Amino acid sequence: MDTLAERGWSDKDDGVLLDLAEREGYDVLVTTDQSLSYQQDLKNRHIGIVVLLSSNWPAIRRRVQEISRVIAAVRPGQVVEVPIWAG
Repeated sequence: MDTLAERGWSDKDDGVLLDLAEREGYDVLVTTDQSLSYQQDLKNRHIGIVVLLSSNWPAIRRRVQEISRVIAAVRPGQVVEVPIWAG
């Protein structure tokens, strides 16, 4: 799994990032950008979006199995938000 920085995409705006991800054949984009689905029209996209509702990495690490299941189940054009609690 590549990161945006590894691909040289970390400075791209959301629309360009989604275009690049689709063109490169990615099936899913995992992000903590909670505004993505409000700023972009995602229903006709060929990529699924998983939005982690926290950037608290220790809390995210505790939920890796659940997040992996969501990633496996998300479909193109679908946005799934995953709540992450710090506790």
